[in-house]
Amino acid sequence: MLIGINGAAIGLAHAPWAELWMAGLIVAAIGLSFAAERALPYTDEWNTSVGDTRRDVAHAFINETSLLLTVLVIPLMAALSPFGERWPSSLPFVVQVLIAIVVTDFGVTLAHLASHKVAWLWRFHAVHHSVKRFYGFNGLMKHPLHGALELAAGTVPLLLLGMPKAVAEVLTVCIAVQLLLQHSNADYRIGPLRKVLALNEGHRFHHLKWAGIGDVNFGLFTLVWDHTLRTFSFDTQRRFSSDDLGMAAKPNYPVGYLAQLAEPFRATGACNLKDNADGDNLQTVATQS
Repeated sequence: MLIGINGAAIGLAHAPWAELWMAGLIVAAIGLSFAAERALPYTDEWNTSVGDTRRDVAHAFINETSLLLTVLVIPLMAALSPFGERWPSSLPFVVQVLIAIVVTDFGVTLAHLASHKVAWLWRFHAVHHSVKRFYGFNGLMKHPLHGALELAAGTVPLLLLGMPKAVAEVLTVCIAVQLLLQHSNADYRIGPLRKVLALNEGHRFHHLKWAGIGDVNFGLFTLVWDHTLRTFSFDTQRRFSSDDLGMAAKPNYPVGYLAQLAEPFRATGACNLKDNADGDNLQTVATQS
């Protein structure tokens, strides 16, 4: 996924109809994600729908379509940028993509962290934390407004610097692949790299439902910024089940797609992770490193 799908995106970035190739690669990545989860599941229960399949498909379709369509505004952004053409176009294309990934990782990580600390941001981000099983589509399940905010935090600096359309198209594939891998139910292992790359072994700790416990491992592509911010957490002995997921303070969060879109605007919107949790929920279930 990281080398094959992303590598194919880099190779096809300047091909005719590149936009369609990128969309096809995202569809292929989703198919590979589902196949891997069924061939080698972390737990079988997360491969079984709990009435959430149609909702998750709706989230994935809306969010991925929106992500692909944002590429269309790049020429306009470049024209309006007050910084002119500052993008390092002379560098090899793969290096340009890596620069885009590093900048996006930093911006999205900070926006993600803020979404756990600022009440109104949390109301929108809570949609993502309402999941009751941990599988690839969870990564694509976001309130569209929150997804747009995170994307802006990661990509606006790139757009102002004049990021080329081809780089942005590859970046959309890299983000989709990363979200699938980060939430995958496939029981794959990456050894010591689990402390560096923001993949499923580390991200499961972020989805623990108890108050304050899930305030770790915010990174999109890497966990470098989590080490810097002292929000990294990992315990090699920890195993996860559906009982560990969701929000302890909001166990009856709406399940339907339209209901989830409306929930952040309700007067009694989603509670903060730190609100209304009893003492038993404050048990330490992750070892801080």
